[in-house]
Amino acid sequence: MKIAAVAGTRPQFIKAMMVSRAVREKHKEILIHTGQHYDFNMSQVFYSKQDYPAPDYHLNVGPGTPGRQLNKMFNGLKAVFDREKPDIVLVYGDSRSTLAGALTASRMGIPLAHVEAGLRCYNHSMPEEFIRVLTDHSSAILFCPSETAVRNLEIEGITGTTGKYGPIVVNAGDVMYDAFQECLSSGKCLPPPARYRFPNPGEYLLATVHRAENTDKKERLSVILESLAALGEKVIFPVHPRTVKRINEFNLDGYLAYPNINAIEPVSYEEMIWLSKNARKIITDSGGVQKEAFFLKVPCITLREETEWVETVERGCNVLVGCDRRLIREAVEASPHGDWSGCPYGQGNASRLISRLLEEYCCPG
Repeated sequence: MKIAAVAGTRPQFIKAMMVSRAVREKHKEILIHTGQHYDFNMSQVFYSKQDYPAPDYHLNVGPGTPGRQLNKMFNGLKAVFDREKPDIVLVYGDSRSTLAGALTASRMGIPLAHVEAGLRCYNHSMPEEFIRVLTDHSSAILFCPSETAVRNLEIEGITGTTGKYGPIVVNAGDVMYDAFQECLSSGKCLPPPARYRFPNPGEYLLATVHRAENTDKKERLSVILESLAALGEKVIFPVHPRTVKRINEFNLDGYLAYPNINAIEPVSYEEMIWLSKNARKIITDSGGVQKEAFFLKVPCITLREETEWVETVERGCNVLVGCDRRLIREAVEASPHGDWSGCPYGQGNASRLISRLLEEYCCPG
């Protein structure tokens, strides 16, 4: 079996590394880095480590408009697929790299498998939502991270029982939970470099902001930064390259000079887990960070009006505040009351299950 796996963003590298190791125990995998994230701390830092496989191809897409990036990805992926002739294409999540992989596989008649299928926030103005829907409806195998995701697909008529040649839908669990458990058990969750000085555990908030809906609108970004600065307690703020760019463009860098805000460079996955584990609360617009907060039993405050990870909200572990100053402050000051029991995102064996199901699909009998 030969699998072509497409990744291009920080969360996708984390997921791909877990699945890659499981697949490569018995099969051939071609790992393709689109170059959507080209900053070292957002991409190369993951596969520069000895225990993670390096990409077999790097498309070097780099910066540019969405159209330009997609065009370069499509042409690059087509060339790789022509050369390697994979049995199946594997994509992750909901980024431009996901869309490029799905479109290229569909155009070339190669079966598509989607990790994190079935996620919906029902905000159709978000590019990620469009990508999720298109990718799911193009996939032969849909690996859902939860029962909620399976039900979302059923609503759209994707049930896995549409006939002999219909799609395969399975609740495989969340690959990110695999990565999280491995990180904790390996002892690799260490603090960021000593040049950063952090408050004691439980005495700071951790904040991340990167989504276009928050960073590309000056009004929203300024409200978020102003709210962080006005909280009156320490905020550790690893700043995404996209956010740095917008802060400079909008002349909002003054907020980063507030004494309670510790703006730092992006950190590794292991360092981020350490920061999350020791935070009093987490303020974020990242789907991955929402889940990591849930795994760690740390209250989460999400800077969006909706989320794909509805289980975290339903259990009271996560609260949606958008960019409302009052709601942000109230959420920070509120006493935790969430239910962190159970395992809605699987048992930590999603990667091996995905590898086995890919084998069964590509090598029947």
